[in-house]
Amino acid sequence: MRLHARPHARLHAQMAVLSAALVAAFPAAAQSNEELLKELRALRERVNQLEQKLQAQPAPAAQPGQWGMTPEQVRELNRITVKAESVQDAFIDQGYKGLKISGYADPTYIWNRNQGRAGFQFLNNVADDGYSYDNSYFGAVSLDFQKETDSGTKFRLTLVPNRGTDSVIGNGGVVHEASVSIPLGDLQTRLIAGHVPDWSGYEYLQPTLNKLITHNLLFDYTLPTSYTGVGLELTRGKWLVKTMLANMNASRNGPTEKTPVLTYRVDYSKGEFQGFGFAGVHGKAANFADPAGMKSRLDLFEADAYFIRGDWTVQGQASYGRHRGAAIVPDPVTGDLRDARWTGLSGLVAYKFTPRLEGTLRADIVRNAKNGGGLLGYTGYWDPANGSLGDGRSGLGVDGTLDCVTDATVADCNRGANRQALSFGMSWLYDTSTTFKVEYRLDRADRAVFAVAKDGSFRKSNSLFGASVLVYW
Repeated sequence: MRLHARPHARLHAQMAVLSAALVAAFPAAAQSNEELLKELRALRERVNQLEQKLQAQPAPAAQPGQWGMTPEQVRELNRITVKAESVQDAFIDQGYKGLKISGYADPTYIWNRNQGRAGFQFLNNVADDGYSYDNSYFGAVSLDFQKETDSGTKFRLTLVPNRGTDSVIGNGGVVHEASVSIPLGDLQTRLIAGHVPDWSGYEYLQPTLNKLITHNLLFDYTLPTSYTGVGLELTRGKWLVKTMLANMNASRNGPTEKTPVLTYRVDYSKGEFQGFGFAGVHGKAANFADPAGMKSRLDLFEADAYFIRGDWTVQGQASYGRHRGAAIVPDPVTGDLRDARWTGLSGLVAYKFTPRLEGTLRADIVRNAKNGGGLLGYTGYWDPANGSLGDGRSGLGVDGTLDCVTDATVADCNRGANRQALSFGMSWLYDTSTTFKVEYRLDRADRAVFAVAKDGSFRKSNSLFGASVLVYW
């Protein structure tokens, strides 16, 4: 290894040589000791001045070949640096900064005993078959675009052909969500607007966040689908509040309709492992029990909570709803529409047997007996003389084995069915982007309300089996 003498050391050596030369050049007899000391002091001061001047000079620039690089390597490094900067500039100019793209696909197999149906379903149009617990949001493909600007404004566009919220509410479009979030003064106070999926309950809509394949009874039959409107999102410490004035399950109002609903969601994160929330909707909503299709007063309220720690997940939800004039059975004497009222509970427990294998158990119950029953949007016009007995596929309505044509005032002809569902499922994380799921589900009612497609009879129960391959990125 080559060593370089320090500049200060070299300077001292040169001064020493110079001093010796001066002494040799002038005989000692010609100089007094005092004069010699003066000259040495002057020489030392000169050396100090030179040292100070050297220290004040900037460090020399690195030369090609330093740090183990050849001149060719230096030129290559400079070329790569310029190219990287140009790519970064182009990335920003084309709008990719702050953009995130993700999605999922979950081809699903469903077997339904009473429907006599078994097979794969993927990208099927929900408008052709209707929304039910065996034809929910699974079997879909999604493409999600999220963009955040330097100012903090967020935009989200989620596309789900045939299976998204826009299809479920009857528009037949591919838009599942199209929303903006604009900061008002700070990032914790935001204006939100657009088409937004419902935010009620402990279960999420997308299969990437849902442990089972199907959803619970409260999710499927007591909650709205989406909102189209404007509102606020507030973050205050552990609290998150969202509220909107919006059209519920409609992208626009029809003639004579001008009143939006008020919807809200409040969440509190108590700590790292637990929290709770509640949500509500108040306003007018479509009444499918009304032959004229008029909207009527709706009040929904639900509360939910979670505990997630280690291998355990525990979640629960309680719901209440009332929809005026939306009961399945009208008054048997006057024919007037009557109110639908319901209460429900849902609970889920999941445990990871290994980091990849998880088991889930979910139980639901809905009390729905008043005035023949009737839940949000899933009632149907009551006309037993023409075979309209409610929703036999979902198990909602009056006992289908009764003769309610001869005497509609019979008590059991005015009573709906209370519903229960029990699901058990397993999920296996195959890799970081693939999960395999299986589920067995048993649905029951205290009345024979499940229609059997093969012969038109009615049962008190139905069984379902499902399997899916969920791939997400």
